Amino acid sequence: MSLEERIARADERGLAASGLACLDRCLPLLDGDEELLRPLWGSLADGSDWGAPLDKARGALLGLGEGERAGAGEAARLVAHMLDTAPAERTAEAVRPWAESCSEVSLRVHWLLDPAAGGAPDPAGAADLPPLVAAELRRQITVLELLEGHGAQGLRRALDVSGEGRRVLRAVVSRRARGSAESGV
Repeated sequence: MSLEERIARADERGLAASGLACLDRCLPLLDGDEELLRPLWGSLADGSDWGAPLDKARGALLGLGEGERAGAGEAARLVAHMLDTAPAERTAEAVRPWAESCSEVSLRVHWLLDPAAGGAPDPAGAADLPPLVAAELRRQITVLELLEGHGAQGLRRALDVSGEGRRVLRAVVSRRARGSAESGV
């Protein structure tokens, strides 16, 4: 089953977890502490409202002004937009478009950061995905599978999958920063 089919079949919790997992994996681009998203994961586990934890995460992670964020690169701006557009109301109708957008944005971010992508503008329609993008696609599918097959119990494993992706992206961002510093850029 394709990623799009899995998103279409997902319930409210699966959609919210899918979008949150995409955001979680891209967190290194906002220089964010992964603990800021923990209350959102907790609200998915216990079914509580996620409005207050969402506002707190936005306040901490979107503290940069637009002008400052403009210098952070397209990938960081895309991730900030992902967080900024998260719906305060966690219903399937509110979360579905956000989860779809997060999926696309996360794939785009991974494409932009993948050295093997060769600067190609967009992953859509690519027959052979670069490794970083292919791994992100697999993680997105895995998160949806975990939630579909295991409900609330799948959240812990989905968080683990997200943490693994976050560590990979953090290493990529760090490597790029070292490369820029060494080249004097």
